[in-house]
Amino acid sequence: MKTTTFLTFVGENCGKAEEAINFYTSIFPNSSIKSIIKYAEGEAGGTPKLIKHAVFTLNGVEYMASENNYNHAWSFSPGVSLFVSSDSEAEIDTLFEKLSSNGGQVMIPLDNYETGDYSFGKKFGWCADTYGISWQFNLSE
Repeated sequence: MKTTTFLTFVGENCGKAEEAINFYTSIFPNSSIKSIIKYAEGEAGGTPKLIKHAVFTLNGVEYMASENNYNHAWSFSPGVSLFVSSDSEAEIDTLFEKLSSNGGQVMIPLDNYETGDYSFGKKFGWCADTYGISWQFNLSE
């Protein structure tokens, strides 16, 4: 058995999946785009500019993505997030800055939490990127 995170870009994010995948694979080490399949002309759900199915890796972990132009009543929610843990403070700082800037949103500022507020790491932060995907960052102990 295998589980994989699948990101569906709909609504205002429809048409931004390829941009997001290129951005993510450019900022995470050991990342690549494995495949991108676009809709055929006249195919339900999209146009030849939209991604029907994509597979990419972020630091060796596989993700999938798709987008469609159906009128869905949902999109990304901060209730589900991608959790990034690293023992490199510089790496956490850089990724948090890149993902939370340019239209992103800081939900919990990336900071040292020696007071015990977040007992699972030395430094923690939570943000959403410009595409609405939620990210948590944790500096491992």
